[in-house]
Amino acid sequence: MAERGRYLYAVTRGLTGDQLAGAQGLADAPLTTVEHDGLSAVVSDVDLEEYGEEGLRRNLERLEWLEEVARRHDEVVHAVAEHGPVAPLRLATICLGDEGVRQRLVEWHDALAEVLDRVDGRREWSVKAFAARAPGTRSEPTAEVGATGGGAAYLRRKKEQTLSRAQGEEAALQVAEQVHARLSGHAAASRRLAPQDPRLTGHTGTMTLNSAFLVDEDREPAFLDEVQGLRAEHPDAGLELAGPWPPYSFAVLDQA
Repeated sequence: MAERGRYLYAVTRGLTGDQLAGAQGLADAPLTTVEHDGLSAVVSDVDLEEYGEEGLRRNLERLEWLEEVARRHDEVVHAVAEHGPVAPLRLATICLGDEGVRQRLVEWHDALAEVLDRVDGRREWSVKAFAARAPGTRSEPTAEVGATGGGAAYLRRKKEQTLSRAQGEEAALQVAEQVHARLSGHAAASRRLAPQDPRLTGHTGTMTLNSAFLVDEDREPAFLDEVQGLRAEHPDAGLELAGPWPPYSFAVLDQA
């Protein structure tokens, strides 16, 4: 019989296995909870041949495998979030058994309790902004070609375009700062994340803002109204709103 381990998805409070009835973990395994001092770790059984140290070293290089694990992990986190505050754990957090899970809960107890207090009653929203095209570029040259000669006119046009592009980029960054600051006023916490690769976003322009906001559920209407107002004020900023999600950007432990 294959050796089994415990895969940890998330930690919450006061959750019972009955509340997760119908939700499934990796390989459609049933979800259960392991309890310690008021914390509930959501786990399922996994085959250590696939999820043990050697198996993970091999499988983490397989994109299809990694995508499936990430998708199911996220589904479980969402299911847990429906019942209370949630601290998602890192992908492929494995213990050999329930005692190992409890040991993790002992080790991380204070940090987990702090995280759950921070995110209780709050959800994460994402807002991105884009410069839809290279700011400041001109479709037609503005410098006249004449007595000064073609070479001088070309250099003049290039200088004008460079200056205009720099001014456009600066303006786009100022809009991004304003958007982040305005929305942060409606959030319990906010984070500026690194811009994403255009190959992931599908946008050809530069991402000027990639922010996550932790918002109290009762303040979400005001937050969403602010997003709409900013869209109206800055129609060229390409503001994108996504969420709400479990608070991944504010709840993952460094230790996990």
